[in-house]
Amino acid sequence: MIEWLIDVRNWIALLEIIGVNIVLSGDNAVVIALACRSLPPAQQRLAIFFGSAVAIVLRVVLTGFAALLLVRPYLKLVGGVLLLWIAVKLLLPEDEGDGETGDKAGMFAAIKTIVIADLVMSLDNVLGVAAVAKGDLVLLILGLLISMPLIIYGSTLIMRLMGKFPVLITLGAALLGYVAGEMAVSDPVAAPWIEANMPLLHSLAAVTGAVLVVLTGKFFARRKRRAVVEIAVEEQQSKP
Repeated sequence: MIEWLIDVRNWIALLEIIGVNIVLSGDNAVVIALACRSLPPAQQRLAIFFGSAVAIVLRVVLTGFAALLLVRPYLKLVGGVLLLWIAVKLLLPEDEGDGETGDKAGMFAAIKTIVIADLVMSLDNVLGVAAVAKGDLVLLILGLLISMPLIIYGSTLIMRLMGKFPVLITLGAALLGYVAGEMAVSDPVAAPWIEANMPLLHSLAAVTGAVLVVLTGKFFARRKRRAVVEIAVEEQQSKP
């Protein structure tokens, strides 16, 4: 243990893992902020902490299987579709909760969204971290644990900015759509053909994913708001 601590190479690798994890986790911080933005402050803190903690644990597990996961056919394609769905869902207005039960339900829903989205997006992220760690599990766990508070702080800051500038909600969802499009076309089933015949499809798919999320999310958000208004009008008219 002492030999590990005094080895400068381990400390350099640890700093590299922290740096890689922070750079690659920008979109994860956006997901956390989007998922928790409508919760009461107390639930926001809990959802951010537990969602991030579970996501970090899953990322450690994923990194151990990174090489195997990233070559599995259709995995990234399915992940891209799932991330598109999550991004659209995050654009929809939140349902009103009923007191404490509603707050708890919303908190657990936010944690679930954070974990699923992080699991999907980490398919690419873990490769960079695994390359730096070079199989050293201690380095990997330490790097991710040290990065966790920084990710939590980043997501909290983004969430506050979204409260002041609502347009950032749309931009955040668009970013997830961009990542989803990019992920889908990097699947081993399609990537070799795309590289050989249509390399521009990488950028086109990413932009298409961003636009698709915004348009679809706005469409369903309008429908949901209209339905809420209609229900409220019907309830008002039914009162004696």
